[in-house]
Amino acid sequence: MTQNEPKNMNKLLSIAGAVFALILLLLYMQGSFVSKVAPGVIEKTADLKRSTAQTSVVEKKQVDDVMSWPGTVKSRTVANIAPKMTARILEIKVHASDKVKQGDVLARLDERDIAAQEQASLAVLAGAIAEGNRAKADADRIQSLYAKEAATKEHLDTIIAQDKAAQARVNQANSTLNEVKSLQADTLLRAPFDGVVLKRFKEPGDMGLPGVPVISLQAPQGLRLEADVPTSCASQFTIGMHAKVRIDTLGKTVIAQIDEISPDVDAQTRTQLIKVTLPTMTGLQAGYFGWLEQGCAQHEALLIPVSAVQHIGQLEVVKVLAEGHQVMRHIRTAKVFGDQIEVISGLVAGEVVISNPQQAQ
Repeated sequence: MTQNEPKNMNKLLSIAGAVFALILLLLYMQGSFVSKVAPGVIEKTADLKRSTAQTSVVEKKQVDDVMSWPGTVKSRTVANIAPKMTARILEIKVHASDKVKQGDVLARLDERDIAAQEQASLAVLAGAIAEGNRAKADADRIQSLYAKEAATKEHLDTIIAQDKAAQARVNQANSTLNEVKSLQADTLLRAPFDGVVLKRFKEPGDMGLPGVPVISLQAPQGLRLEADVPTSCASQFTIGMHAKVRIDTLGKTVIAQIDEISPDVDAQTRTQLIKVTLPTMTGLQAGYFGWLEQGCAQHEALLIPVSAVQHIGQLEVVKVLAEGHQVMRHIRTAKVFGDQIEVISGLVAGEVVISNPQQAQ
């Protein structure tokens, strides 16, 4: 035997001892040295007759399948501001989310063409007025001559007709000038009401066209949640009924009233647009994200009090009464319905659970 052999032997013995101790520890943790109980069930020897625990019976009930559909908060009053004429956009004074007052200038169009039209209209009007004045003077002169029997009736009628035609041209020139001046006012796009800018569709330098929106403006009052709901569930809604709306940004859930149901069905998504009038909420703004929640169908569920469920790590357990003793049972839960929670495995109807475990210790 070499000098290193005793050292190697001691090392091997140490390793073997450590492995053996680890095996014993694992066997102990698995319960190999204690009496076993049924899988998933741990018996607790406390006598419940001496316990102050509150108990509840596992119930089987019909519950609503509450569904949630995403939606967007929008204003009931939305205006798309568009020019009445073709002109280049020189300036847009607002951006999205800006607040404006009624009458504020939102955008300005190029008015040089309008100014040129105005000058031309003024010139036409001046010429018409001069011609009208001359025709009026001629009519007065011939009228005087006719009174002195120095002019014929036919000549007088002709001059009077020319005077009337000249005055008509003056009136037409005036109307044209007024129309041009109104176009000049239309080069300024103004807010029709107090509101918030929703969107800019154009930028300075773009061409403004009649009827094509430049800015979208919405009133901050009368907010609604608009959500697309599958047709299979949309049929459950009626105008005037109440539904639950959740606004995550504000951390609030409110009861709102169905205001409008679109009769049209989207051919691609098979959904209908549902609009829900929202109550006044501090901080609520158009554009916020929300959820429309409503029962769409029903199913049979096992229900127990939420307070009966204990969490051990990621496990869910309850204490069940079995022959006067507490038995710990592993379960799986689903949705919460008020102060009750649905159990999808681990319990059967009629069993008794401790509904207030904190008092059962």
